[in-house]
Amino acid sequence: MNMAAPLIPNSPQELNVKRIEAVIRPERLELLRVRLEEVGYPGIMVSEIKGHGKQRGVSHQWRGTEYKEYFLPKTRVELIVKDSQVKPLVDAIIEVCRSKAVGDGKIFITNVEDSVRIRTGETGDVALT
Repeated sequence: MNMAAPLIPNSPQELNVKRIEAVIRPERLELLRVRLEEVGYPGIMVSEIKGHGKQRGVSHQWRGTEYKEYFLPKTRVELIVKDSQVKPLVDAIIEVCRSKAVGDGKIFITNVEDSVRIRTGETGDVALT
């Protein structure tokens, strides 16, 4: 079996790239996808998750018995974008996902240190296009 050495960048470079991670209500995903297409996004990753915030879940009544659901279904959407794309994409997420009710979700923005395209070994900004 031929195990080629992984292609990694030879020298660190300054990337102006961010990860936008949004935890949203699952029913908003398709509307968000359409809106992000209109704004123009490079790619998207979606995960189905469960969790809770300050509310600590919700109480339900079934056949006269009350039960508590601590972990609610949520959807995590991740985008890796250039700095110049962050504001319009975050604005689009807020526009589509805000209902002004508890449980609308959160958006996290973090720096991306580097990126590598697995197929070609390209790194940095080039790997994002």
